[in-house]
Amino acid sequence: MSDVEINFEREGISGIVAVGTYLLDAAKRSGIRFEDDCKLAEKVHFCAVSVSKGVDLLSSQTSAEQEYFSANKHAKDERLGCQAKIEKPGEVVVMTKESKTAAEEQTQAQKEETYRKEFAELPLEKKISELVQLEAIALSDTLSFMFNSPYKVANKVMDVLAEFGFKKEKNEKDAVRPEEHRTNGDAEKESEKKPKKKKPVEEADDVVEAVEPE
Repeated sequence: MSDVEINFEREGISGIVAVGTYLLDAAKRSGIRFEDDCKLAEKVHFCAVSVSKGVDLLSSQTSAEQEYFSANKHAKDERLGCQAKIEKPGEVVVMTKESKTAAEEQTQAQKEETYRKEFAELPLEKKISELVQLEAIALSDTLSFMFNSPYKVANKVMDVLAEFGFKKEKNEKDAVRPEEHRTNGDAEKESEKKPKKKKPVEEADDVVEAVEPE
């Protein structure tokens, strides 16, 4: 499978992804988060990005993109991350939009750094007291039970949670995938979910009559 070099200008992050990767997934793998998840059914998107290089390596605009951009102001090289798929190897350069979420994350990071410095200067007894208080606030009874349970039970719980997480992530991705990119297998799965119609009763003329013995 061919690889693609992708660069996120605003964040100063670059990496390698496989051909067939959506811009949204490439961003998430690089630790980039958008304001919220897209809601395709409601025609709401938060993943609009500008592609300054490698536009020709991407899939063509989907009907969802055309509808979204016709209703919203956009630049010529703008695409929706959940709809634009990298189809050819090469280099793609992406500029994400500056969001309120990014500013809040930066403020939160600054607060955490300040707290770490203040915590480091506390005497040992104060540190222990702080940790006990944080643990009481952060841990729920369920998590306390899980971590205090026997090893096998805790592992089983973690496995179940991990499986649930993978299924949830897959369902969320499938929910925003453009119809143009769905495979025949996906279409067959969708058809299997629909209730099958009952076949009409055969006409009387087609029924073979039983012959009574003479």
